[in-house]
Amino acid sequence: MRIARVAMGDNISYGVVSDDAGLAADGSWTGTVSLVDGVPFGGSVSATGVVKRLADVRLLAPVMPSKIIAIGKNYADHAAEMKGEVPTEPLMFLKPSSSIIGPGDAIRLPAISNIVHHEAELAVVIARMCRDVEPEDALEVVLGYTCANDVSARDLQKSDGQWTRAKGFDTFCPLGPWIETDLDPADTSVQCCVNTTKTQDGNSGDMVFDVPTLIAAVSAVMTLIPGDVILTGTPAGVGPIVAGDTVYVECGGIGILRNPVLAR
Repeated sequence: MRIARVAMGDNISYGVVSDDAGLAADGSWTGTVSLVDGVPFGGSVSATGVVKRLADVRLLAPVMPSKIIAIGKNYADHAAEMKGEVPTEPLMFLKPSSSIIGPGDAIRLPAISNIVHHEAELAVVIARMCRDVEPEDALEVVLGYTCANDVSARDLQKSDGQWTRAKGFDTFCPLGPWIETDLDPADTSVQCCVNTTKTQDGNSGDMVFDVPTLIAAVSAVMTLIPGDVILTGTPAGVGPIVAGDTVYVECGGIGILRNPVLAR
């Protein structure tokens, strides 16, 4: 099932997206969304009977989490391209929820950075409050998966020696287009195109630490809240984006997350 969060004027609702939904060549959405009352995080949800064309609503980021936990160097080929070592345990950092944007929203490049990179990632959306989850139980706390772009100011990342500022700017965490609840996180393609050029082409099966291991490691440190997001790392091929570009992140079985790039 595909779960979207949509806006109709000032009204925001969750809904179930039709199987035929997708991104058209002109950037518009095909398919429909059946609206529901309630939220899909442990509460009761009921169909409203209202069905909207996706072209007639605004797709939002599918979730606004209390926190975004990102995992660094979780693909060996990306660690190598960054001239780094593969970590011996998951390397965690946080991105602020204020960095989130949705499908079609603009990534806005800050003036204080000259080198901003895209990083296509599979994102995990947590379904319920949990702590100290065992790996064998980890998928039970997952609502579903979505596409993410861990946008990074690479020059600031290098000069700062840590990653908060480089990865924390407003608009530096596109998410979407929706949450897919029926997905095998152990075998999902993770791709990125900048304009018409494919820059990343990986698979979640190549992660150093798989999704259950990541959930267990993160939940051993901090309580996870319904709607929290774990970014699972990026495969090789990261590269620069500049004003005027359009970035497409696609995870197999989910869909395409499209964002234009503008100067801030």
